[in-house]
Amino acid sequence: MAGGIADAEAVLRISEVFHSLQGESTRVGLPTVFVRLTGCPLRCSWCDTDYAFSGGSAMSVSEVLGQVAQYDCKVVCVTGGEPLAQKACAGLLQALCAAGYSVSLETSGALDLSAVDRRVARIMDLKAPGSGEVEKNRWRNLDVLGSRDEIKFVLASESDYQWAKDVLRERRLDAVCTVLFAPVQGQLDPAQLAGWILRDRLPVRFQLQLHKILWGAERGR
Repeated sequence: MAGGIADAEAVLRISEVFHSLQGESTRVGLPTVFVRLTGCPLRCSWCDTDYAFSGGSAMSVSEVLGQVAQYDCKVVCVTGGEPLAQKACAGLLQALCAAGYSVSLETSGALDLSAVDRRVARIMDLKAPGSGEVEKNRWRNLDVLGSRDEIKFVLASESDYQWAKDVLRERRLDAVCTVLFAPVQGQLDPAQLAGWILRDRLPVRFQLQLHKILWGAERGR
C-alpha cells in the first residue's frame, strides 16, 4: 500500500477523534491525536472500548485528515474497535503518512497486516486465553512485523502470563520487535506481573495504561 495513492473520498465509520496523551506502547506519554474506528469482529472479555462496536459517523478520508489537522499535533494513532475491519483503513493510514504524520496502528492481530503502509508503526496484540479470543490470533502476521513494530500481550491471570511467556520464548518474539506485557486493570495486580517478569528475566517491557491512571474510564482521553 505504501506505493499507491489513497482515495481521499473513501468513507469510514468513525467512533471518535480526540487529542490526548498516548497511554500505551513505547509512545506512552506523547501528545497524540487518536482516530477511533467503529466496529470489531472480536469480543475480548476485558474489552474497555465496547462502545466502539457500533454507531459512529460516516467520514471520508479527507474529512478525517481535516479533523486531525485541527489539533496541530504530528503524532496520530489509528485504533478501534478493530480498525482493519474497515477496508478503507489502509488508505487512511497511507494518507496520514503522506501528510507527514508519525502514525501508529493499534490492532487485535486477528486480521491481515500485509496491506498496511510500511511507514506505520504496527502495535499488534496477541490475544491470551483469558481474552476468550485466543483462537483468533493470526500467527502469519508475525512474518510481516519489523523492528519498528510492537507486540502487546494483555494478561488477566497467571495462566495468561505463563502462556505469553511460552509464546515469547518459543517464537523468539523479542528478536522480531519490542514486546509489551500489560495487566488487565482490576484483574491482575500490576506489581505481581512486574515481579514475574523480573523473576523470569523476560526481555519485555512492562506497561500500564497511563490514560486510565490519569483519567479513569473517561471517554475521549
